[in-house]
Amino acid sequence: MEKKYKIITYGCQMNVHESEKIAGILRRMGYEETATEDTADIIVFNTCCIRENAENHAFGNIGALKKLKRNNPNLIIAVGGCMTQEKGKTEILKQKFPFIDIMFGTLNLEELEELIKEKQAGKKRVVRIRETEGEIVEFDGAYRTSYPNAWVNIMYGCNNFCSYCIVPYVRGRERSRKPEHIVAEVKKLVAEGYKEITLLGQNVNSYGTDGLGVSFAELLDAVASIEGKFRLRFMTSHPKDFNEEIVKVMQKHRKIMRLVHLPVQSGSNEVLKNMNRRYTREKYLAEIEMLRSYFPEAEVTTDIIVGFPGETEEDYLLTEDLVKRVNYASAFTFVYSKRQGTKAAAMENQIPEEVQKDRIMRLVALVNSLTRQKSEAYLGKTVEILCEDYDEKKGLYLGRDEFGRMGYFKSEQNEIGNFVDLKITEANGISLYGEKV
Repeated sequence: MEKKYKIITYGCQMNVHESEKIAGILRRMGYEETATEDTADIIVFNTCCIRENAENHAFGNIGALKKLKRNNPNLIIAVGGCMTQEKGKTEILKQKFPFIDIMFGTLNLEELEELIKEKQAGKKRVVRIRETEGEIVEFDGAYRTSYPNAWVNIMYGCNNFCSYCIVPYVRGRERSRKPEHIVAEVKKLVAEGYKEITLLGQNVNSYGTDGLGVSFAELLDAVASIEGKFRLRFMTSHPKDFNEEIVKVMQKHRKIMRLVHLPVQSGSNEVLKNMNRRYTREKYLAEIEMLRSYFPEAEVTTDIIVGFPGETEEDYLLTEDLVKRVNYASAFTFVYSKRQGTKAAAMENQIPEEVQKDRIMRLVALVNSLTRQKSEAYLGKTVEILCEDYDEKKGLYLGRDEFGRMGYFKSEQNEIGNFVDLKITEANGISLYGEKV
């Protein structure tokens, strides 16, 4: 009888890729994926604690399995990821959900097979949360589910300690993978037919600064030199480390997309200082100017937080001003959420919820207006789309151009994984519609 698994993932692209690694471990153990919890023999929660709503969502979904576990005592429930790594959360999970069988952290994901076997051998509960970072364990068995896109970790952890962020506490200090392992992984992916590779790290610009002796720009050059037609992206870049050396490598290789994700978080120097971001708005704007001096067509996406403790209306308006100056392709916008264990959680002058709501609505309206203008500028142009999927409801294929803009089109043949030239005939907000040429 086939054994079935179900993975429930929360949070960022880093977590999505780690769930691919978890799936690889489970498939190696003989499990097959199932779409529903009630047909699973093992359910794994890959949690996120960056924002409180993701954590609350995970708590709710774990709690909902109590009845399922009672009806099927042989069901294995495992919880891993950032939440279990957060100080004190493992004890809360133990008390609140005594039916959890396995708990593991971000620093020992590769031990999951061993933990499952311990549980299957009769141990009541298996809890293993590594407290300190060990050496990187190379993992070659991820079960990738995002063709034609593939995600490649180049480093783990973070040393930045932004005052609002819990990542350094749950993912540990920065550790860089050896460049030869990264290059070998990308070569294998390209040979397997993957067409878009994204290099991942909490701060990719810090790659190699942990004593490896290879800079991110040098790694980027090596990966972009791999033969074959594929797109190359990287995220996330930290403005304090983004530099001209990286842009020069982008200029050298057309495979590297002219789109940079560069989170600004705020347009106010006072707020940036309180966030411990270690750059100014002037430095940030200078980096944008430098990037566009090489590539006038370059696009930038960003992350922005409004309602940070102490943020005045003048601070917020500086953010609006910066958004207009940069003219972002798109922006991920958030209301500041207090996370226990961070310095910002203890700051005075927490912003009232109604003020936060007013500012986020204004910011979203501004960002959406800029996004619509950029979409409308596509009308009549022909762009190259990498087809990623087929929308059953619309009866259309879909894919993104190098700037991340989604395009929909009709085709009589399966186009998933193909580069398609698309003449844009309609723009609808963030989406484009066109005809294959």
